[in-house]
Parts: sequence; C-alpha cells; structure tokens
Amino acid sequence: MRSLGLQRIGLVFGVALSVRAAPSRELVVFAAASLREAFGELGQRFERAHPGVRVVFNLAGSQELRAQIENGAAADVFASADQKHMQALVDGKLAAGPRVFARNEPVLVVPKGNPAGIAGLQDLPNAKRIVVGVPEVPIGAYTLRILDAASKRYGSDFRARVESRVVSRELNVRQVLAKVTLGEADAAIVYRTDVAAAKQNVELIAIPADLNIAAEYPIAVLTPSKQPALAGEFVALVFSPAGQQILARFGFRPAP
Repeated sequence: MRSLGLQRIGLVFGVALSVRAAPSRELVVFAAASLREAFGELGQRFERAHPGVRVVFNLAGSQELRAQIENGAAADVFASADQKHMQALVDGKLAAGPRVFARNEPVLVVPKGNPAGIAGLQDLPNAKRIVVGVPEVPIGAYTLRILDAASKRYGSDFRARVESRVVSRELNVRQVLAKVTLGEADAAIVYRTDVAAAKQNVELIAIPADLNIAAEYPIAVLTPSKQPALAGEFVALVFSPAGQQILARFGFRPAP
C-alpha cells in the first residue's frame, strides 16, 4: 500500500512538473484603447486556436503606443486608431504592410439626462464643461477636424467658442469617456463604439455626416517581433470572417 501511494504521489508530481514545463509563448499586441472589448474577444479566440499561446494587450492612445514602440518596447502587433501613427512606424521601419481592418465614427456624448440640453453639434458651445482628447491622440485630432468643419457652418468662431469650454484634455478616448460617465463633463466627442462600453451612463448625439470623419484603423506586424509568423496569424484572424463579425458586434464598420 505504501509503495502504491508513493507511486501515485510520484505520478502526480511528474504530471505537475510536465504541466509547469509545458512550452508557452506570449503574443504582445499594442492596440488603441477603443479596441479594448473587441480585441479582448479576439485574443480569447486566438488563444483557443493556439494552445500554449497567451495574448497580452497593451491598450492606450495610439500616440502613446507609437512612442513606446519607437523607444524599444517589445511588441509583435500594432493596431492604431488612425493612419498617422502607423505611418510613422512604417517610415521608421518598425512596422510593415499595414492594412485597414475597420472603421469607426466620432459622436457626441452627454451624461444621462443631458443636463446641458445639447440637441446637436451646433449647441456644443453651450456646454459649461467639455472634455477632448489631446491633439496627438486620434480622437483629439478628429475632434479638431470636426470643429474646423463646423466653423464653416456655425460661424468662424465656433471652434474658439468650444475650446473656451474645454476643461480637460485626455490621453486616450476611454479617459475622455470616463469624464462624461462620472459627471465631470457636460459633453465630449468619442467613438460610436465607446458608447456601448459606457452602458446606460451616457446619451449619444450624432454628428452631421458632412461634418464628420471616418476613422480608419490599420494593423500591422512589427518588424522587431521575434515571432512574426505568429503575429501574422493574429492579423489574419482580425481580417477573417470570424474576426470581422466580432468587430461588427462591437460596433465597428468594415474597412472600405
């Protein structure tokens, strides 16, 4: 009996060692903050199809992610919320062959109940507290382009009137959204896909189509990646029918 017990202990110990010693790899994906939920599901799907692989996400403003990559951060894939920051990495030979995999749409958001009474973009200067993204982050750059376009319709001083109400400039779109959900801002411009993440805490107000921007999201394998084949498989998943269905479920539009 004692011999049998020792054999069982040895067997269990051996199995534990083999599990602990099982090969595992990490695929590091740098992705724009607005991709949090969709890429989280894509990561889970990728892990199920690749036993022993763990997908690790770094989610932040595209400008932050670009700066980290340029400064040597270890990453395999980059998904940006605009073309500008991706192109900078391509020009620096840090990314290759980017392709647009999805589009998004900026919208106005206000707290539940809309205390400032904003009915449309033309009313934005009536808000007492507006939050925007910093100009370097894609949503911040898109916001400025929208305000410039709106100034041609609502008066040349429209952008200046809106900017006089800005109380905070945030480093990524989810920080902008958080200010509204917490009641610290009367209005902000975020992506349509972010509204779902805020659940019932905000209300969406569409921006006139002729004043709005189509935000394009490119993705690429990073050239310093030590596992480009695996990184390429993740990119392939994003473009696959299953990947595109996941993105669509979270509100992203297909690439042109």
